[in-house]
Amino acid sequence: MTRVPPAGRFGPARATRPAATRPAATRPARVAALISGRGSNMLALADAAARPGCPFTIALVLSNRAEAAGLALAAARGLRTACVESRGRDREGFEAAVQAELERAGAEYVALAGFLRVLTPGFVARWEGRMLNIHPSLLPSFPGLNTHARALAAGVKLHGCTAHLVTAGVDEGPILAQAAVPVLPGDSEAGLAGRVLAQEHAVFPAALAALVSGIALPPAEGALANPLPVAAALPMDRVTRSG
Repeated sequence: MTRVPPAGRFGPARATRPAATRPAATRPARVAALISGRGSNMLALADAAARPGCPFTIALVLSNRAEAAGLALAAARGLRTACVESRGRDREGFEAAVQAELERAGAEYVALAGFLRVLTPGFVARWEGRMLNIHPSLLPSFPGLNTHARALAAGVKLHGCTAHLVTAGVDEGPILAQAAVPVLPGDSEAGLAGRVLAQEHAVFPAALAALVSGIALPPAEGALANPLPVAAALPMDRVTRSG
C-alpha cells in the first residue's frame, strides 16, 4: 500500500519519528549524501533541495569509490564533492576520514543514497537520529541485498521501498516512510526494480524533509491506496455494504 498525503512539493511520506527538533523558519538543514555508484537517489535529493522552500540543502556528496558516476553528476550541478576510498584501508581509518569530510562540510544530517558500506556502531551512534537510508523493499521484509529477486521468488503481491533511520542493525532502524508498487504477472527483476526506484526518488526527499522539519506524524487527512481492484472483482452492492 502507498500512503497518499495531500499534494506537496516533496512527494509522499509517512514520518514517524523526528531525529531532531529544528526551530521554525530557520535556514535549511545541511545534508551530506553518501553514494557508491550512479547516485540517482542523491540526484533526487538535489532536485528537491533546488525547489523553493525545501528545508534542506545538499552540503556534500561523498563517495567511497573514486569511479562512482554520481560524483561527476554532482559536480556538474555545482555541489561540493569528496571521495574517501574504502578499498585497502581499515574501517576505523575509513570512517575517521569520512567524519572529517562531513565536519569540513558542516553536515548536520547524513543521507545514505546508495552507499554500499556497512557502518560501524560507533559511527552510527555519532549520527544517531540524523542519518537515514533508502532501502528497496518494504521493511521489515527483505532486508539486505537482492531484494527484487527475493520478492519475486517469494510471490508477494506488493513490493516497494522504505526510508528509515540508520541504527547499528542492518536495515533495522525506525521507519520514516514507505511506498509500494504492485508485483505484476510475469514481472522481471529489472522491471520491478525500475518501478520501485521511481518511488524511491519520491519517498527519500519527502522523508528527509519531514525528518529535518521535525514532523512526527502523518496528516490525518492522508489515505491508503491498495492496488487490488476490489470494485472490479466484487459486485458494487457487496463492496458498498462491506464498507
